[in-house]
Amino acid sequence: MNGIKTAVLMATLMALLVFAGGALGGKGGMIYAFLFACVINMGSYWFSDKIVLRMYKAKEVDEANAPELYSMVRELAAGAALPMPKVYIIPSETPNAFATGRNPEHAAVAVTESIMSLLSREELKGVIGHELSHVKNRDILIATIAATVAGAISMLAQMAQWAMIFGGRNDDEERGNPIGGIIMIILAPIAAMIIQMAISRSREYGADQGGAKLSGNPEYLANALRKLEKGCTSVPMNANPSTAHMFIVNPLRGGSIATLFSTHPPTEERIRRLLELTI
Repeated sequence: MNGIKTAVLMATLMALLVFAGGALGGKGGMIYAFLFACVINMGSYWFSDKIVLRMYKAKEVDEANAPELYSMVRELAAGAALPMPKVYIIPSETPNAFATGRNPEHAAVAVTESIMSLLSREELKGVIGHELSHVKNRDILIATIAATVAGAISMLAQMAQWAMIFGGRNDDEERGNPIGGIIMIILAPIAAMIIQMAISRSREYGADQGGAKLSGNPEYLANALRKLEKGCTSVPMNANPSTAHMFIVNPLRGGSIATLFSTHPPTEERIRRLLELTI
């Protein structure tokens, strides 16, 4: 169901791009915005592991200096039929973890120092299983495609906004409704962001299910999420918003309105779904 939901959301996002392109920038503007967004996001996709790991000062470890963590990742990766990813530890007091890398052959799993002291071995297995499921499902590629389309839509809106300010309008725009164009400038980027966030939340549910299967017990990950949510609230992380979707628990905090744009589903709902898997 998560795969079907993702496919529907991606199709909706693409349809929004086509519609917004015709309304705001014409065919030429849509192609230009899409290609420019592709360059930016594919560059990020290709080098995401190096960029993000350096951003959080992650240190690569091996079996010699982190034997328990390394052997756990190796065991779970073998169970998922994945190549052994690189393993990193982030010097942070906030308990969290993420996976990165452009494909399973170039993947990395990173955990913070505090997560290893907070969680039991079984709970940490659930977390590592979740991250390896992201790698197996190629969620980083899916997130990059969604970000590319959403970025193209936002760029189209900006192009149309500047065109209105300076009076530059092409033939496609002159035939359109100017009021409709203004509405599209405001609503299209917001709609694209909401859909992009919905895709991210759908992939989190899928990784939760995969993590429960890899670790052998859904309660492991459910208990881990409960502790991580409390830990992230008590000790907030100074995280870059552009990387928030990568973490197993959202490192950013906000009010009820912010949850609409959250990259993660509510933790209580994730726990509820995991515990239902034991029935």
